[in-house]
Amino acid sequence: MNDNNVLKKMAQMDEQLFLTLFNYNSPKWLKTVALGLSKSGNGGLYLLMCGAVWWLSTNEQHQLLPISVLLGFAIERPIYFLAKRSFGRIRPCDCLVSNAYIVPSDKFSLPSGHSAAAFLVAVILSHFFAEYAWLWFSWASGVAVSRVVLGVHFPADIIIGAVIGSSCGLFALALVVPV
Repeated sequence: MNDNNVLKKMAQMDEQLFLTLFNYNSPKWLKTVALGLSKSGNGGLYLLMCGAVWWLSTNEQHQLLPISVLLGFAIERPIYFLAKRSFGRIRPCDCLVSNAYIVPSDKFSLPSGHSAAAFLVAVILSHFFAEYAWLWFSWASGVAVSRVVLGVHFPADIIIGAVIGSSCGLFALALVVPV
């Protein structure tokens, strides 16, 4: 099997998984939960969290959390924008199904910026508050999957976004947090 056939097969599997997760007949509660999770990844929560930690924490180590998040985004955003333009993958709501439950902010889907951002923050939060790592990664996974459930991303988009975000979070921590 040549590389082109492998990529086609992977794209078909990605589309099939999307059609399994995105369903017009999904229960209303699932759409509501997905919308809430997606909105929690819009960015405002990150600013609020960074400000609260910066303002309220007396722990010197925790003061590095907002710096790590800001540096992580300074690294991740250019990668995200470059990848988005380079891949130019059309969103599933524009090529596979007729309607998404939300209106996406742009026309390309790969990678998922919501997934990248959520996993970047989850990695950094897990470093500073390790006892809640399960919560941070559950939330980030929920944000990512919500983007498929809402019809604006393919599963591969959210996986690649999660890898980009996690990598940028780890890199930011390596630069900011003393060993």
